[in-house]
Amino acid sequence: MLQFTQSRPASAVTAEHPLATAGRLLVRYGLVVVIAWIGALKYTTYEATAIQPLIAHSPIFSWIYGVVSVRAFAAVLGTAEIIAALLIAVRPLSPRISVLGSAMGVLLFLSTLSFLFTTPGATAAGGFPVLSVLPGQFLLKDLVLVGAALWTLGDSLPAAAAPRGARGGGQRR
Repeated sequence: MLQFTQSRPASAVTAEHPLATAGRLLVRYGLVVVIAWIGALKYTTYEATAIQPLIAHSPIFSWIYGVVSVRAFAAVLGTAEIIAALLIAVRPLSPRISVLGSAMGVLLFLSTLSFLFTTPGATAAGGFPVLSVLPGQFLLKDLVLVGAALWTLGDSLPAAAAPRGARGGGQRR
């Protein structure tokens, strides 16, 4: 039996569709804006108070309020979020540094997703799959954000592993 396959030369470069380029940039820098904005809000009393019940009901994080105040923890968390955002943003200059920021983003969003399962009232009175508006639906957005952070991590890893001269200035085509 004959099989016909079409192979492309290894040197063939396929151009990325302009919408894919725009989407890629929007995912990376939209994530940067969202993480930095959320991080900056952690310095306000409003946000520190809003995350307090999420942290307090978490079996992983509840001990923190025995060590530091609600405001102090929110400020530390906000600082970590701003640092993660800045590190993700430097991908064109340093993919290796961006890997660290993306990994931080993944951990931050996985942590907040865990609150979906530990915070009372996350599901509405009818139970799963009906989520309450707060905190249920509010936390569910982190599923998309962790996906974006995973994508930025996967995008930065190959460039970070490439020899310095082969990176092409750190820009992905």
